[in-house]
Amino acid sequence: MKKIIIPHIHKIEGEAGFWAKVTKTGKIEDLKIETLLGLRQIEGILIGRRFFEAPLVVSRICGICPVPHSLAACSALEKALNIRVSENVVLLRKLLLASNIIHSHTLHLFFLSFPDLFNIESDLDLTKRFKKETKAALKVRETALEIAEIVGGRAVHPMTPVVGGFSKLPEKEKLKKLISKISFALERFEDLMKTLKKAEYPSLKRKTRFASLVSAKEYAFYSENKVRIEKEKMTIGDFYSVEIKEDLKHPPVKRVTFKGEPYMVGAIARIKNNQRFLSSLAKKEFEEFKEKQETRDDEFFENIYFNLISQAIEVVHFLEFSQELLKKIIKNPSKDKKIEARVKAGAGLAALEAPRGSLFHYYEVDKEGRISGCNIITPTAQFLANIEEDLKILLPKIMGLSQKNKVRKIRSLIRVYDPCISCATH
Repeated sequence: MKKIIIPHIHKIEGEAGFWAKVTKTGKIEDLKIETLLGLRQIEGILIGRRFFEAPLVVSRICGICPVPHSLAACSALEKALNIRVSENVVLLRKLLLASNIIHSHTLHLFFLSFPDLFNIESDLDLTKRFKKETKAALKVRETALEIAEIVGGRAVHPMTPVVGGFSKLPEKEKLKKLISKISFALERFEDLMKTLKKAEYPSLKRKTRFASLVSAKEYAFYSENKVRIEKEKMTIGDFYSVEIKEDLKHPPVKRVTFKGEPYMVGAIARIKNNQRFLSSLAKKEFEEFKEKQETRDDEFFENIYFNLISQAIEVVHFLEFSQELLKKIIKNPSKDKKIEARVKAGAGLAALEAPRGSLFHYYEVDKEGRISGCNIITPTAQFLANIEEDLKILLPKIMGLSQKNKVRKIRSLIRVYDPCISCATH
């Protein structure tokens, strides 16, 4: 029996390791991704606290994707308290969430996974070899963080989203200036997109179940009520309470499966289920990529390495979509920032699309407005089992490589998923 042990997977959010047991004949006996961060028990921390504390507390789950946690908590608690926010609040929340997806994708794409595509180990070599792409990535992230700061009150851990709306609305003049800044960011991102479209992607074919929120009106990502996984469509309530199961036997991560089987969430899953709603430029980039790579739709979604270009396509989509949102917000400004809650007992479930995939927040509130129950299901907890299934396909293919190259291939595949261990262990 041979063991492969990787004590640390670098260039991911949080800390994780990997081990596998392989027989002399090359058969995979067992393998596992081990999360190395301790359990923080955010859900337990919230028990007994007033409902309005939740958005701020849960945003501390992660420094890369605090926005979706904050907004999911707001939406779930609004359902529990029968609050219907204004259309202006919804538009601003969508803008804030879009900015977080842009920021997170760009960080992962260029600084974490891009080096794997071009066999670069040093960040200094990366920035020297790809100067235009480096400037493009920095400019897009800078723009996304500026949007987050204007709408959310600061770039990281937003302060303004509250149950019922916003504690403070952004200044109209600042919003106007963002439109031209987004146009410039889109132009710069094309430098990175060109390189990504002509890169050589590893091939790892495996049919995967893809789950994401869906909508009849737009590219679904904020507070939708329907989930699609393969050909099945259901309410978020049925998906959450009936079809998916959390494995509580292996802390600190509650691993999730759908009807006992692994599945994938995230950029590639969203494009699979929502591609008809991509922005015009994002659609063009998607078709050009498939043409350059000589790959059909079905082949595209069988290769998990294409999650990288899926994130890039989403960056283009959400930059364009952010401009549309800004024009609507500026055209019809509203001073309605918050609806005060009438405290009562209730329960609420909300789902939205975080950068890495579908995120679920569930809360129970007692008659005094204190949280009596809480459950959070993160994207990484949902796709950890799917990574391991892909690793079972990869390992037999690389057993003849040197130890260094085996480790590099394993780390590269794990990074493609863009796991967030802080969210998974929350």
